[in-house]
Amino acid sequence: QVQLVESGGGLVQNGGSLRLSCVAVGDILSVNDLEWYRQAPGKQRELVATISSGGRANYTDSVKGRFIISRDNAKHTVYLQMNSLEPEDTAVYYCHADEIVLTHGGTWTRVYGAWGHGIQVTVSS
Repeated sequence: QVQLVESGGGLVQNGGSLRLSCVAVGDILSVNDLEWYRQAPGKQRELVATISSGGRANYTDSVKGRFIISRDNAKHTVYLQMNSLEPEDTAVYYCHADEIVLTHGGTWTRVYGAWGHGIQVTVSS
């Protein structure tokens, strides 16, 4: 019914920048809060940044001042601009949608807790 598709990951040097994108694909009417998570090898998945449907953003302390989350509601897309990257930022990054409202044939369906497949970000020292 709905897919979250991430792009923009890769390998970057210490201090470099990357921009992740995540687009929700489907017969979408609206998307509620969106988040970026990450999971480093041997560690638990952690919340990196959130953005409400109205654009209010919050960040975990370790990325404040370096990462910027934004969204384009018309395109059902969330972005994560990552600046001043550090080796500690190396992880698989996942986007997550708290709630997506789908429409099809005049009916509505709510999908809760949709995850993207994840995308690798590697920062070399």
